[in-house]
Amino acid sequence: MSLIGLLIAGIIIGLLGKWVAPSNRDNIPIWLTIICGIVGVLVGYWVAGALGVASTSGPDWIRWIISIILAAIFVAIASALTSRRGR
Repeated sequence: MSLIGLLIAGIIIGLLGKWVAPSNRDNIPIWLTIICGIVGVLVGYWVAGALGVASTSGPDWIRWIISIILAAIFVAIASALTSRRGR
């Protein structure tokens, strides 16, 4: 995947991950959401490869679903790490 493709996929997957994450976990800035999306795409590709999801001529839906789930997990983790305890 090219750098531009990774950034675009990271933005989209990060926003989808933020949407999928529990509502009390969506209080992180957009730049952190995008980073969570990029990490979700990279780790999602690795996990899909480890699970034996082969590349196809069309969209690899299983790989994208894994990436969205991982991005949602990363959004929740980032929210927990950056949340203020005084609220």
